[in-house]
Amino acid sequence: MTKADIIAALSALAQETRLDIVRMLVERGPAGLPAGEIGDRLRLPSPTLAFHLNQLRHAALVSSRRQSRLIIYSARFRTMSSLIEYLRRNCCTAAPARGAPDGAGATAEPGHRLNVLFLCTHNSARSIMAECAMNRWGGGRFRAFSAGSKPRGAVHPITLQVLKELEYETAGLKSKDWNEFARPDSPPLDFVFTLCDRAAQEPCPTWPGQPIRAHWAVRDPVAVRGAFAARRRAFLNACSNLEQRIRIFTALPVETLERFALERFVAEIGKLNLAA
Repeated sequence: MTKADIIAALSALAQETRLDIVRMLVERGPAGLPAGEIGDRLRLPSPTLAFHLNQLRHAALVSSRRQSRLIIYSARFRTMSSLIEYLRRNCCTAAPARGAPDGAGATAEPGHRLNVLFLCTHNSARSIMAECAMNRWGGGRFRAFSAGSKPRGAVHPITLQVLKELEYETAGLKSKDWNEFARPDSPPLDFVFTLCDRAAQEPCPTWPGQPIRAHWAVRDPVAVRGAFAARRRAFLNACSNLEQRIRIFTALPVETLERFALERFVAEIGKLNLAA
């Protein structure tokens, strides 16, 4: 993508309705959605919908095709991948400058690794997998931890098996109480992500630092019953779901984005339908 293409794509996305349209089409996948259904879901009159769709089409973020009497719109994943790759290569490699304003980014300290805490109730599957994935895909920019409100005290054996199959480092993994990260001497947290609805609804401790928080709901693989093959598949699906969210997150220029923009981005990542 050229610099003009990048500017056009970012400009098109810098509007709430268009961001909602893109998120809806990403969730829908290659099948896309009829224009009328998009308008009905977002309660947009036809002229307003047409305006926003044209803006997205001119920015090459969506494509359209005729199917019988319907006009079907789909997300252009190649453009989005190119956009994320451009931001990763050009906006995420250099350390932020000293003296950045307080509202800019998650930290103003160059070379500082950002601390991310993943939470689920029992800290035996999803949060453990997210901890491993963030430490792998974070490229040294992030340091991940995990904990639970009511930890089981042991990592689920299928979690360990799946992580080893995917060649993740599993040494030292353990199920921990989230209060371990709320002590005065605990590392200051930059992000806190809840992965199960129960943990998201529970009153959390006061975390050190001023972390940005978001809820990334992922189906609990431990709750799946039946044959071992089906249970293992559920763990693999959960891990894949988390990896996709984390790879999108780590492609963001989190060190330089304003806090309000970061909060919106991480919330939108949590709303994506990334079922395997």
